[in-house]
Amino acid sequence: MANTISTLNAEALSLESVSLWSVTWKRLLRRKSAVVGIFILGLLIFIALTAHWLAPYDPTASMLDIPGYTGQATKRLPPCIHLLGCSQEEPQHIMGLDGNIRDEFSRLLYGARLSLMVGFATVTFAIVIGTVLGALAGYLGGWVDNAIMRVMDVLLAFPSLLLAIAIVTVLGPGLINALLAIGIVSIPAYARVMRSSVLSVREMDYVSATRSLGGNAYDILFRRILPNALTPLIVQGTLGIATAILDSAALSFLGLGAQPPTPEWGAMLGSERNQVFTAPHLVFYPGLAIMLTVLAFNLLGDGLRDALDPRLAHVS
Repeated sequence: MANTISTLNAEALSLESVSLWSVTWKRLLRRKSAVVGIFILGLLIFIALTAHWLAPYDPTASMLDIPGYTGQATKRLPPCIHLLGCSQEEPQHIMGLDGNIRDEFSRLLYGARLSLMVGFATVTFAIVIGTVLGALAGYLGGWVDNAIMRVMDVLLAFPSLLLAIAIVTVLGPGLINALLAIGIVSIPAYARVMRSSVLSVREMDYVSATRSLGGNAYDILFRRILPNALTPLIVQGTLGIATAILDSAALSFLGLGAQPPTPEWGAMLGSERNQVFTAPHLVFYPGLAIMLTVLAFNLLGDGLRDALDPRLAHVS
């Protein structure tokens, strides 16, 4: 009998979960800004996955090192697009060559792969650690809550980018250290969001019923409370990816993130910042790519926030 009731409850929860996400998806698609964000993000993911096919040249190789290259690769060249009148005898570089005589278009395509990887990796790391800390703080309370939250408060007392710069300075420049630094400074935001959600959910009737039936702390926290407290983290994580990409670009711009010749948008901006007047296209394209990526995640995050908010259900 108990097994039957447990099975029915599991099926009911599964159907409720499917219904929730299907309704959320429908609400999301009704918001034009969210659809724009999804489109831009889908395009960026496609570019990242197919960069090795779309890129005409090796993003880290100078044109001088490519056998059989016939272009005048002895200086930085402006964009050469055959359809716009560039001589057919010259190799096509639709975004020109950078200061190290590398194809800017190829580097921009591969930069999408790296930037998305940075965003997803750092946010995943921060969410996992922040979720565990926030859940323990909210559920256990007492001295555990005080100890965890005071550490989070100390981290939040510093501007996130300055703290990330300090961590990278101690660990040494490099992409992995930059990822670790951005992840560490992002943990407090997710921990506080999770703690708030757990404090709210743990007072629900179904949690009290599970507790009165003799459920152990592990089952109550990880099977009852946590699955129902994840919704705010989804929105926070989506918006956090945009912040992580910006922070990574800032660290690379300062020479603390991705190191040459890695094709990373922030590093591309930093290496060509002195050419903003003589070769503005070398600064414009990476900056535009960063702007579009951050815009896509912000639009998607705002749409998810509205779609998951039950107070806005009447709008749908």
